[in-house]
Amino acid sequence: MSSTERYQVVVLGAGPGGYAAAFLAADLGLRTALIDTEENPGGVCLYRGCIPSKALLHAAKVLHEAEEAKAMGIEFGAPKIDVDKLRAWKDGVVKKLTGGVGQIAKFRKVTYIAGRGTFTDPHTLNVQLNAGGTQPVSFDHCIVATGSRPATIPLFDAKSPRVLDSTSALDLKRVPKGLLVVGGGYIGLELGSVYAALGSRVSVVEMLPGLLLPGADRDLVQILEKRLSKSFEAIMLNTKVTAATEDKEGIRVTFEGARTEDAVYDSVLVSVGRKPNTSGFGLENTKVKVNQRGFIEVDAQRRTAEPSIFAIGDVTGDPMLAHKASHEGRTAAEVIAGHKVAFEPNAIPAVIFTDPEIAWCGLTETQAKEKNIDVAIAKFPWGASGRAMSIERTDGLTKLMIDPKTERVLGVGIAGTNAGDLISEGALAIEMGALASDVKLTIHPHPTLSETIMEAAEVFYGQSTHVYRPKRG
Repeated sequence: MSSTERYQVVVLGAGPGGYAAAFLAADLGLRTALIDTEENPGGVCLYRGCIPSKALLHAAKVLHEAEEAKAMGIEFGAPKIDVDKLRAWKDGVVKKLTGGVGQIAKFRKVTYIAGRGTFTDPHTLNVQLNAGGTQPVSFDHCIVATGSRPATIPLFDAKSPRVLDSTSALDLKRVPKGLLVVGGGYIGLELGSVYAALGSRVSVVEMLPGLLLPGADRDLVQILEKRLSKSFEAIMLNTKVTAATEDKEGIRVTFEGARTEDAVYDSVLVSVGRKPNTSGFGLENTKVKVNQRGFIEVDAQRRTAEPSIFAIGDVTGDPMLAHKASHEGRTAAEVIAGHKVAFEPNAIPAVIFTDPEIAWCGLTETQAKEKNIDVAIAKFPWGASGRAMSIERTDGLTKLMIDPKTERVLGVGIAGTNAGDLISEGALAIEMGALASDVKLTIHPHPTLSETIMEAAEVFYGQSTHVYRPKRG
């Protein structure tokens, strides 16, 4: 066993939350170590989540746009898809990003330790090194950022090559002829969109009634579902999978609910959420509290019940988003450095990277109804947007949730192409306490999709240039 190394800050887990925390801690002058089992920092997001999925979604969008160009008088031949080359390109993107983050860690003089760390006490981790052997690491403070993993369903044999989760689906080993996506959440819809574009006959089953993406505003989801209904073979709502058996033809699935007929699928993608990685790290050797759902309990500064240990990201609960983890990590690093800060955002943007994308931040219309909050809803349809029309993407909607008394912007929702790139303006408006008039009076470039945010604010006042909707009263 090597001699114990001591650091002021040790970050356990090197995803976007973990490496953001470690980098800021180093910038603030603290001796910092970052521990993860991968060769370079990146975590699930860079290696097996956000980045590879968005790379494949971009490829899917290129295929869609090539097909839709027929409406403009431009026609291409049938696409020839080299799955091996596509996978290699996607892997290359991941390698460049993770390698780049690894270099930044060196520039900042953050000690990167490749291995699995386990708490032996509130100030010590024992690291099982990838290279072999163990390394004890002591610390003044530790930030736990161990992330999450795909949830499973006992009905499906996880060892079968026909059963995929969000990780194995991104490996793109093959393109199944028929694919069943179990779960109508964002991960399943994103990956289902990829495989549909590559030639799979994709069906989605969701046990909850209503539309896909439970929790998102229905008018935004309707825009996406209308498009998915054309590219997916079936969308089965209010339907539950009750049995699954595998034979040489594929996986025979039995349904209950709105659909009752059995069906055979070449592969099944199980996408029913994610579970926090809080077991197997020796947390029981500390005072850290883990709730019944497996999440670590933290306060506004991301402190756990153990004074020396902080926790950030997916292990602390919803929303399980990379950008939320990054900001939590930076908060924890600043607290350790002695700054008076807390993680108290008014708006955490959420984005579904399907085509069209759906994005929202702040108060949603759904939440307003559930909490009986009085809001004014101002909507601008993309059919009235010159930019949307010029790119043949009028299937969109921008909406603002506004306090009718103060006229403060409480929430923003967008459905449409590149919605994820547009939502940050909404988040900034909410964080700054902007009024609808502030958004209305901010000059937006023409012709752009960002104008739809300005015009939604104009709709609130009954003054939208491109939508005639006089203000009532």
